[in-house]
Amino acid sequence: MPLLTADDPLPGRPRRIVVAGTSGSGKTTLARAVGERLGLPHVEIDALFHGPGWVPRPTFEDDVHRFVAGPAWVTEWQYGPVRDLVAGRAQLLVWLDLSRPRVMHQVVRRTLRRRLRREVLWNGNVEASLWTIFTDPEHIVRWAWSTHASTRTRVLALVEQRPELVVVRLSHRAAVRRWVAGPLAALAARP
Repeated sequence: MPLLTADDPLPGRPRRIVVAGTSGSGKTTLARAVGERLGLPHVEIDALFHGPGWVPRPTFEDDVHRFVAGPAWVTEWQYGPVRDLVAGRAQLLVWLDLSRPRVMHQVVRRTLRRRLRREVLWNGNVEASLWTIFTDPEHIVRWAWSTHASTRTRVLALVEQRPELVVVRLSHRAAVRRWVAGPLAALAARP
């Protein structure tokens, strides 16, 4: 199946949807919106992964196995140990293929907001000091920069591996808005 664009109608009504993109691209925001529009439960995969003190939760993989076995869900496509499992059960993949400058703008802005407001994230965690951008090679801003190209590689490999999987590629914010207002809204209006 060819990659669909923001304007292409969706075939069928998928019940298991995954949103792919670089860290900071808006995966969780879009996944939440898709879940709300289609009446599907959104499982925020970061909340399953991060325990207190940013330590990975020991039940992470079991939790993912449990929810992907269900009939309906929307989640984000990340975390190597479960990426194949999630993709293997998905009926639709929405790919936020945004430019590196756009992603960096979004992730820097989000990180600053979270840190300055000391927003509580998953399991009581808050963003680390802004200084850690320079000292932590896995800081989310540095991570988004260094992994930007790998998302494209993964998605294209998945398309080859699962040619039947419906994949929608959204390459800019206007395309995301058009897809939500167009094909997604049309799908939500179907019985």
